[in-house]
Amino acid sequence: MKLLSVNVGTPRDVDWNGRTMRTGIFKKPVQGGVTARTLNLDGDAQADLTVHGGADKAVYACSAAHYDYWRRELPGMELPFGMFGENFTTDGLTEDAVQIGDRFRIGAAELMVTQPRLPCYKLGIKFGREDMVKRFLASGRTGFYLAVTREGEVARGDEIELVSHDANCITVPDITRLYVSKRYSPEEAATARRAVQVEALPESWRRYLIDRLQKLG
Repeated sequence: MKLLSVNVGTPRDVDWNGRTMRTGIFKKPVQGGVTARTLNLDGDAQADLTVHGGADKAVYACSAAHYDYWRRELPGMELPFGMFGENFTTDGLTEDAVQIGDRFRIGAAELMVTQPRLPCYKLGIKFGREDMVKRFLASGRTGFYLAVTREGEVARGDEIELVSHDANCITVPDITRLYVSKRYSPEEAATARRAVQVEALPESWRRYLIDRLQKLG
């Protein structure tokens, strides 16, 4: 597993449907090392801190394998690394192989998987397509967020080393499925009960899942 690209950017104003919107989704690859810190990467920032950024969403990672899928889905569209707003474009680190709470060493930093990425309307702004959010979520190729558990420098070409797996075995797609499911099956309810035991899962997700479970009666 390897880090193929490190992408950062700061918020900018863009016009969308007659309105001016501020967004930090525009990321570009950088050369050389960048320090991963508790709240983000050096040189990176988010526009709306109520839903983006913070310790549980310090770094957003996306697999380079997804670019092949989207090139088929969106023929003719230029898709440079960072197009999905990801900080890390990775090789060999896909959602179904990653569990909430898994820890990785990249360069001098250590990071922990916390949650899937749920797209907002600003992804549609980036792609110039109002259907992009729905298509992105339906694809299952969401990527995931990482908390920085040890600050340090990372750079393109760094190896991604698994430090530890979380014992609860809740994958990133498990959480996404629990979010989109309209009514939990017995199997989904069992997964949700295991998920709320995962220490790395952010409290907002824990409250959401507990509320869904309580509604089952």
